[in-house]
Amino acid sequence: MSGARGANHRGSLAVLTTRTRLEERLIFAALERRGLPYVQVDDRTLVHRLGAPGAVRYRGVLNRIMSHTRSVYATRIFEATGHRVFNPSGVVDVCGDKILTSLALVRAGLPHPETVLAVTPDAAIEAIERVGYPAVLKPAVGSWGRLLSKVNDRDAAETLIEHKQSLRSPIHNVYYVQEYVDKPDRDLRVIVIGDEVVAAVYRRSDHWITNTARGATTAVCAVTDELRSLALRAAAAVGGGILAVDLLERAGGELLVTEVNHTMEFHGLAAVAEVDIADLVVDHVDRNSPTDLVEAAA
Repeated sequence: MSGARGANHRGSLAVLTTRTRLEERLIFAALERRGLPYVQVDDRTLVHRLGAPGAVRYRGVLNRIMSHTRSVYATRIFEATGHRVFNPSGVVDVCGDKILTSLALVRAGLPHPETVLAVTPDAAIEAIERVGYPAVLKPAVGSWGRLLSKVNDRDAAETLIEHKQSLRSPIHNVYYVQEYVDKPDRDLRVIVIGDEVVAAVYRRSDHWITNTARGATTAVCAVTDELRSLALRAAAAVGGGILAVDLLERAGGELLVTEVNHTMEFHGLAAVAEVDIADLVVDHVDRNSPTDLVEAAA
């Protein structure tokens, strides 16, 4: 396997990246403060020959790849060569697909917005009208609030579905429809690392999409017993690990779990939280990575 600079990184922690964002810089700084050897592995340079002889190269692997598809396959490659990856491929699979996430949350009995699925355009209209207007259409795979659509009536629904058909991508012809939750001007993000809730924030915006990538601001949120319980149950439902659990609140205060993110961004949270998220991530990876490397195909 190639992709990291330098001749010998055996025993180091690997951080898989697409580009170096603020979160990755904070993680690298935390690694350096702890004196932990690490190597940054750019996913654009990864080359792996199946069945090549060799040994486990890294003590542990922290996956920070931005693309869901590349993240899934890079994780599987490293796992196949005997590495422990944070988060593992099973968690990446579920969290990277909103449909699989919703199925896991509902199966675990967690409160979740009403969600209806359809796999044809004609059925999509029925799905939207079953939820009722306004409804929200989301791509099954995607992040940063991109391609979310609030559909207010049948005319808008038909236009949106026609547009999605024109994209000619299989993923855009699977329809994930949720009720529009008339929430306050905020949602909640809760960070779970292992079996602990380590921080929570409100994300506020005048727009109905309350995402920091779309300009939302953050403020500290008190972690109540209810919030802690919901976040831990949601994390367990998708397999656990280093996760960000997103929740909405109805006008009456009921909390609904909407998504669980496996490669969480935390720059907004880091600006207001009383804890060092990057340091907690590094601590979790360090404590849970094996100390003895075993031989494996690489």
